[in-house]
Amino acid sequence: MVQSLWNAGDASKAKEGLGELVYRSNLIGTDRRVCNWGGGNTSSKTIVKDFRGRETEVMYVKGSGSDLASMKEGNFTGLRMEDIRPLFELDEMSDEDMVAYLANCMIDAKHPRASIETLLHAFLPFKHVDHTHPDSIIALCCADNGRDLAGEIFGDRYVWVPYIRPGFTLSKMIAQGVLENPKAELVLMEKHGLVTWGETSEACYAKTIEIITEAERFIESRIKEDRVFGGLKHAPLEAEVRRSIAAQVMPAVRGAVSGGKKMILSFDDQEDVLTFVGGIDSPQLSQVGAACPDHLVHTKVVPLFIDWTPDAKDVAGLTEKLVQGIEDYKQQYQAYFERNKNEGDIMFEAAPRVILIPGIGMINTGKSWAMSQVSGALYHRAIAVMRGATALGNFVSLSENESYNVEYWPLELYKLSLAPAEAEFSRKVAFITGGAGGIGSETARRLVSEGAHVVLADLNEEGAQKVAGEINAKFGENRAIAVKMDVTKEEDVAAAYAASSLAFGGVDIIVNNAGLATSSPFEETSLKEWNLNINVLGTGYFLVAREAFKLMKQQGIGGSMVFVGSKNSVYAGKNASAYSAAKALEAHLARCIAAEGGEHGIRVNSILPDAILQGSAIWNSNWRNERAAAYGIEPDQLEEYYRKRTTLLVNIYPRDIAEGIAFFASSKSEKTTGCMLTIDGGVPAAFTR
Repeated sequence: MVQSLWNAGDASKAKEGLGELVYRSNLIGTDRRVCNWGGGNTSSKTIVKDFRGRETEVMYVKGSGSDLASMKEGNFTGLRMEDIRPLFELDEMSDEDMVAYLANCMIDAKHPRASIETLLHAFLPFKHVDHTHPDSIIALCCADNGRDLAGEIFGDRYVWVPYIRPGFTLSKMIAQGVLENPKAELVLMEKHGLVTWGETSEACYAKTIEIITEAERFIESRIKEDRVFGGLKHAPLEAEVRRSIAAQVMPAVRGAVSGGKKMILSFDDQEDVLTFVGGIDSPQLSQVGAACPDHLVHTKVVPLFIDWTPDAKDVAGLTEKLVQGIEDYKQQYQAYFERNKNEGDIMFEAAPRVILIPGIGMINTGKSWAMSQVSGALYHRAIAVMRGATALGNFVSLSENESYNVEYWPLELYKLSLAPAEAEFSRKVAFITGGAGGIGSETARRLVSEGAHVVLADLNEEGAQKVAGEINAKFGENRAIAVKMDVTKEEDVAAAYAASSLAFGGVDIIVNNAGLATSSPFEETSLKEWNLNINVLGTGYFLVAREAFKLMKQQGIGGSMVFVGSKNSVYAGKNASAYSAAKALEAHLARCIAAEGGEHGIRVNSILPDAILQGSAIWNSNWRNERAAAYGIEPDQLEEYYRKRTTLLVNIYPRDIAEGIAFFASSKSEKTTGCMLTIDGGVPAAFTR
C-alpha cells in the first residue's frame, strides 16, 4: 500500500514557495506506484516580485521533459496567472497556439517549456495541484465499469472526465467539472490518471495519498490471488535456469531488434513479471493496449508476448520463436503506422520495447541501459494496473488511433528532443580484458565518455569493481560492470560473456588487453615461463576473441575487436623471447580473425604500444627490474631511457593507447581491418615493413 512520505522536519527546510513544490514533487516521484517515470505534473501558485519589483501572481509548473523524482527548482516553469486566466473564456485552442501563447507568459525565458498540461493546473482555482498516475487509480480508470465503481469508492466527491488527449479542451473540461461540483475533492481521468489539490503543499500531497489509498483498499478487497491474470498457466523456471536461458537468447534478440540503430537490452525477472508472464489470460491481456498514455513512447502500444512453454532444454526453440516474433512485430508495427500516420510523421524503430517470455521474465530494449530500464519500469506499472482492472471488471485501453496520436504527438515528441545527441559509442557495449589496469581502465573511461557501456573483465575483481564504481558515479548507473575472469580458463571467459549478455544484451567492441610480461635470456627461459606467456597472451587472447566471434555472429550486427599487442609484436626484444613470441602470435591471430570476420562485419585490428609504465601492474612487477637489467640501467631510469630512444622524444601513457583503441573501435575506421597501429613514440627498430 502507498504510504505518506511527508516529513515535517525535511519539509520545514524547503524554501517557501518553489522549494516546497520541489519537495512535494520529489516525494510524489519517489514512489512509482504514485507517478510514472517522466509522467505527471505538479504546480504551485504564489506571489513573486517581477523584474520591476511589482507583486505578481505566478504559477510554477513542472517543465517539459523532466521527472518528478529528480526535479530541482530549475526544472519548473514560472508563468504569470494574469496572462493565463483569460484563456478560460475561449471555446477552443490548438496545441500549437497554446504552446506559443504560454511561451509569452513565462517570467523567465531561461525556464524550460511548460508542461503539456499547464492549463489543467492554471484553470483550477487552487494554490496547489497534483496530477499523478497512480496504479490503483489507473486500474479504476481502465476498468470497463470504472465509472460506476468510482461512485462506490468516492461517493459524490469526484469528477469523472472521459478520455481526451491533454491540452486546452481537457483542461477546461476538468475545471468546469470541478466548478460544477462544490463537493469535488478529486478528478478521475478516464484511461489516464488523477488530479487532486489543496490550499497548502502538505494538504495537497496528503489528499493525493488519501485518494490513492482509498482506491487501493477497494481493489485489494476484490482481488483473488489464485485468479490473478486468470490463474497460473506456467510456473517460473528456477532463478539460475531462467537467467542462464536469458543470457543465451539475448544476443539473438539484440540482433533482431537492432535495425538501423543498435539497442541495449536489460533483463527483468521480478516476481510481478513472472506472475504476469505465467498467467492464463496474460497473452490476451498484454495485447489490449497501453495502461496509460504516458507509457506509449517508451513501451509502444503493446509488448511482444512469446508463445512458449517453459523448457530448460528448448533454448534453440525459444530463440527461434523470439527472432520470428520480433520480425512479425516489426511488420505489424509498420502496418499500424501506415494505418494511422499523419502527413510528415516519421516512423520510430519498429521493434518491440518490451518482450515477455513465460517462465523466464521480461526483456526490455532502449538506446541505453537507462532507457531500457524506463521501458521496464513502465511495464511494471502496466502489470499492476492490469492486476487491479481485471479484479474490478475488464481491462480497457485507448483505441488504436488514440494510441497512435499520443505516440506520435508533437508535444510528446518534444520531450524526446530534449535528450542529448547520441555520441560515437552510444548504443554500443565494450568488453575490456585487463579492465582494472592502466590501459584497460583508461580505455573504459574513454569509451564511456562517448556513450558506451563497458564490461571490465579482470582477474583482479576488486580493482575492476573500483574502476566500474568510479565510472558509474560519474556517468550514471550501470554504465560499467565488473566481472572476474581468468583469460586462460575457457569456462571463465564463457561466463564473463554470459554476464555481458545478461547485463546489456551482447557486445560490440572487444578490447583484448589482459597481459603480463617476463624477461630472461633465451637459454635461461624455462618451459614454465614460456607456457605462462603463451597461455595468457596467446591462448587467452584466442579464447576471448573466439567467444566474442561466436557472440557477434549470433547478434548479426557486426563488431570490432582491438588487440593490444606490443612493439615486440614486430620487434625481436632482447631477453624477451617468450613475451615477444606471444605478442607476435597475437598480432597474427588478429589478422587471421580479420580474414574470417569480414563477411560478418567483424573488424579486427591491433595497437602496438611500448613502455606504458603509468598505472601498469606489469611494470610494477619484476618486469621493470628485468628490463632495466637488460639495458644495463637502474629501474628508476627506465622511463627516461624509453623516452630518449623514441624519435619523438616522448613517453607513452595509457590515454594514448586508449585513443588508438577508440579510433579502431569507432566509425572513423569502419573500413579498416587487419591493421596494426604503432603507438610507441617512434622506435625505428619497430617500424613495420
